[in-house]
Amino acid sequence: MTKPIIGIPMGDPAGIGPEIIVKALKDEKIYETCNPLVIGDANIIKKAAQICNADSKMNIITSAKKGIYNKNTINIIDLNNIDVEQFEYGTVQAQNGRAAYEYIKTSVEMALSDEITSIATTPINKPALKAADVDFIGHTEILAGLTNTKDPLTMFEVRGMRVFFLTRHVSLKQACDMVSVERLLDYIDRCTEALRSLGVNEGTMAVAGLNPHSGDNGLFGTEDDEIIKPAVLAAKEQGYKVEGPVGADSVFHLALMGRYNSVLSLYHDQGHIATKTLDFERTIAITLGLPFLRTSVDHGTAYDIAGKGIASEVSMVEAILLAGKYSESYSRWVKREKK
Repeated sequence: MTKPIIGIPMGDPAGIGPEIIVKALKDEKIYETCNPLVIGDANIIKKAAQICNADSKMNIITSAKKGIYNKNTINIIDLNNIDVEQFEYGTVQAQNGRAAYEYIKTSVEMALSDEITSIATTPINKPALKAADVDFIGHTEILAGLTNTKDPLTMFEVRGMRVFFLTRHVSLKQACDMVSVERLLDYIDRCTEALRSLGVNEGTMAVAGLNPHSGDNGLFGTEDDEIIKPAVLAAKEQGYKVEGPVGADSVFHLALMGRYNSVLSLYHDQGHIATKTLDFERTIAITLGLPFLRTSVDHGTAYDIAGKGIASEVSMVEAILLAGKYSESYSRWVKREKK
């Protein structure tokens, strides 16, 4: 069986992205699952290899099919877009923001032309993007803009536990105000379809409670009784396998134990705290609804340790492995949706 080719845009050159790529691509497990291809700047990857004492050979290629995929070789599409004389680790530079955007853009173009199967992204830096006049605030927005995708879904996966988010980057007060029957029904539908795109067709989704103990029959708020319960009931009547509200102090543990195939978290920190406390390094973000699968490390550029060779590659390895795990199912789903 042909292995999926996972494109890895290098991220912000001044951050830890290049280092965790170099380290991750020495892991034999990756090559059992997929063929990794870096889209970045060869000079920066070479510097990272030297810093990390990696003996990997650089294979600069112009197409994925020319890759030599083994742990001793780093295959790279070299955009050669960094002035190394001006380059400095751990600093915000316009050239780094522009370069990071170009790596993503090239990866998207390759995915849309079926040259690569999925994308596993590394950290980018928002101030660097702004300095480069890139009119996006982050990866998800860039990917949505480049593919004309409306409101892609974010799912976290860690140790088999999957978490969706009803709301993300808004205040807690605004997130509570956004919990409505209509929004919940929409997300139950979309999250169910997203799970199917990954080949997850069995099991029940849980909707997390909003208030302590899901309101405890109105003692601690009425939203769970007046909004979440009616939405879940309506979804069940439409044939969806869903339960809720399930108290947020227990729902993630129950999902980890296998009772639920996923959790719909109602706001950013509710799901982030649960997943990252369980295993910070292995919590991987998956963007769904795009024309291709995207996984990502869930940490930043770590400017304070960039260029020192001490950054952990665990999250990068997990992101690549998850991309390999779900690529085939997701690609089949995309093809069905196009028909």
